[in-house]
Amino acid sequence: MLTVPRSLLLALVSLAAAGPLCAATLVVGPHEALTRIADAARLARDGDTVLIRPGTYTGDVTVWPQKSLEIRGVGDRPVLDAGGAVADGKAIWVFSGGDFKVRNIAFRGARAADHNGAGIRFERGRLEVRDCLFEDNEHGILTANFADAELTVVDSVFRDAPRDTRALHHLLYAGRIGRLSVEGSRFHGGYQGHLLKSRARHNDIRYNLLVDGQAGRASYELEFPEGGVAVVVGNVIGQGADSANPTLLAYGAEGARWPDNRLLMAHNTLISEGWRPALFARVWADRLPPDTRFVARNNLTVGLGVFTLALPGWHQGNHALPPGALDPQRLDFTLAAGSLLRGRVSRLEQADEAALRPTAEFRFPVGRTPLVEPSRWVPGAFQRAEAMLPGLPAVSGPPP
Repeated sequence: MLTVPRSLLLALVSLAAAGPLCAATLVVGPHEALTRIADAARLARDGDTVLIRPGTYTGDVTVWPQKSLEIRGVGDRPVLDAGGAVADGKAIWVFSGGDFKVRNIAFRGARAADHNGAGIRFERGRLEVRDCLFEDNEHGILTANFADAELTVVDSVFRDAPRDTRALHHLLYAGRIGRLSVEGSRFHGGYQGHLLKSRARHNDIRYNLLVDGQAGRASYELEFPEGGVAVVVGNVIGQGADSANPTLLAYGAEGARWPDNRLLMAHNTLISEGWRPALFARVWADRLPPDTRFVARNNLTVGLGVFTLALPGWHQGNHALPPGALDPQRLDFTLAAGSLLRGRVSRLEQADEAALRPTAEFRFPVGRTPLVEPSRWVPGAFQRAEAMLPGLPAVSGPPP
């Protein structure tokens, strides 16, 4: 009879209690045994956690071949400064397929020969990106076209597209994936490309600040070129005066790829800073199935332009304010407690409207804060009366 030593038995019990037998934590840092992230990508196994200490990792690009991994920056956000380099001709980090979580990392300076260099290239599986920064990349995040892929982005910043006319650079570009969810994130400083473009089957875009800014030159702020389900709730969507395109949100320009097509917009604040009349939302209904549903409830537009007049369907509770009523340069998007628009909304009470009722608001500089349900709702992305930044007065506008 084989006798197992008691010390070995206790060690096996400890390993079992701790989790998967092969799971490990790899630490990367300037003063660690692993100084390069690419080395951690080579050594890590499925289920491991990779921790990256603060510092700037120049030209340290890699492909992550694992099927399950969590990668986190520790403390001050580590910066991946590609300096024009990309892995596999694609991105600073490439995820070929699996279940990944990435948190607290900055991605900067990706360039590729085909002008599609990305901070992250996500190809298949599930990817959650949280508390990250993407700046000066040809694309912040770029996905492949697998219908079973899911991308979730939370509390992250996408900014400063390259001033390059050789290609269109989108701050976030989701291909024909199954699901895209973006919450609590900020997009600004586009250039000719879009702030956020998605061909996903299902899109959930909530509580974000998609405001291009004074130096921004983006085309669309938000586009769904192939239809699909697009639920757009509680966002501030702002176009700068120098945009070459008068449309803020575009849907269905290339027809419909997916069997279910709906554009559902509620409690967004849409702002045009230019003097050219804007199309706050544009749909190509003639290129979409006849049963495509369009819903716009309790949105607030600011500036010259048209909104629901250009949308098919039946819409309620939307209101307009004149140019200058809100000040995007000062991040002033709230209505005063005494605004004449307070209480002038369409109540979202039906069971199928639950997804359109906001439960949070964008929190500056990035993130979300739970929404305290007001006694009198207002149209737009913010129910509170105080400005996002201390010392900024809220404004009240005349009724439309």
